[in-house]
Amino acid sequence: MKILVTGADGMLGKDLMAMLSRDPEVMGVNRSGMDITDLDKVKDMIARYKPVVVVHTAAFTDVDGCESKPWDALRTNAVGTRNVSLACMEVDAAMLYVSTDYVFSGAKAAPYTEWDTPDPINLYGQSKYAGEIAVKDHLRKFFIVRTSGLYGRHGKSFIQSILHAAHDKPELTVVNDQISLPTYSRDLADAISRLVKTKHYGTYHITNTHENFGISWHDWAALILRETGMANVRLTPITSAQLNRPARRPPYSALGNTFFYLRDFPTMRPCHEALTAFLKEVGLK
Repeated sequence: MKILVTGADGMLGKDLMAMLSRDPEVMGVNRSGMDITDLDKVKDMIARYKPVVVVHTAAFTDVDGCESKPWDALRTNAVGTRNVSLACMEVDAAMLYVSTDYVFSGAKAAPYTEWDTPDPINLYGQSKYAGEIAVKDHLRKFFIVRTSGLYGRHGKSFIQSILHAAHDKPELTVVNDQISLPTYSRDLADAISRLVKTKHYGTYHITNTHENFGISWHDWAALILRETGMANVRLTPITSAQLNRPARRPPYSALGNTFFYLRDFPTMRPCHEALTAFLKEVGLK
């Protein structure tokens, strides 16, 4: 099964390549190998390789950076995804597009399902939702996978930021009015590697789980510090308004993995178990 992975040098891309590379017909490309904003180069690469499925992870993921560089965000996340979908259409390849919980406004008080209508409140979410629309406009064979709070060994994340800050400061402030479901990139990569080998096309929410259907960044930080033996660092909860970041964040963006489970895929493990596995992987537990 010939699979092409874009963004293969990113956090999720590296984990996907590790999962999928057992198959000799899996190829990963980064920006230097295939600039997704260049339609001709995208079409040429995909036409030459003729994959059965393209797993599209390449993206502009700096949420605050998208606000200051809106055209770069749209060029990468919207136009770039459109280019990949057009190239897939020409060779009749399926496409898996990795999207985000930030396509939702956060106004809902229960986990978002695959059937809820997106309503993004920041440029990042808008650009990723535009990518979703492009995929649906051009392809019949597609998977859209929304995830949230991604962390892993091969990139920067909230976990690394908290641990770095905790080594320098005796007290940290973390927002307690944003609730999500942090997801371990290796778990997501495993789920995607299963999904792309099927023809169960459609939109999926795939995240780690939590008994309370979501966890605040403040409580997630407390768990991280406790699990790494740094519970003595004091955490002070603050509001998003006090933090005053350039991009608005959804107050509640937990995703319900409804469709994934209806297709009888394995249940994603709880957030705390995934965190323990990650900390062991990087030698912090």
